[in-house]
Amino acid sequence: MRQRDRESYHEFIRMRSGPLYRSACLLTGGDTHLAEDLVQETLGRMYSAWSRRSCIENPVGYAQKVLIRAHLTHRRRRSSGERPMDGLPDHGAEGEDTPLRVTLLAALARLTPEDRAVLVLRFWEDLSVERTAEVMRTTPSAVRSRSGRALTRLRTVLGARDITELTA
Repeated sequence: MRQRDRESYHEFIRMRSGPLYRSACLLTGGDTHLAEDLVQETLGRMYSAWSRRSCIENPVGYAQKVLIRAHLTHRRRRSSGERPMDGLPDHGAEGEDTPLRVTLLAALARLTPEDRAVLVLRFWEDLSVERTAEVMRTTPSAVRSRSGRALTRLRTVLGARDITELTA
């Protein structure tokens, strides 16, 4: 890879690794370790394609597509949903996780990977129906119906909470 390409790739990483990580956390239902792995896999694939940037019109969109596909591939090959832990924490998680955010992450974790992907792309990444369909390799009508069903499931999982409260 040429020096100029390497510098532009490093700049891309500086600008997009945070948003990619946040999207990956939502996709994985809050599993930060898996989210880190997915981002690393995405950035690795981006690195191999970076020197052929002429075939990548929109690097940000390409990275989102790679992230979603890596997540869906991981979920397909995963044999178990268990997460190993070294031990139980003595105290609650530090940071800005409000109870509402924790509730939303838990609710997203109970959805199928495809449903999570649609909701993250549509409502977190704020992609259009058409762009979401392109990223997920499906039709816009499939995205609309999956998105409607996923929101219904999310409302059921959340129970009495108002879904509009979560998107505000």
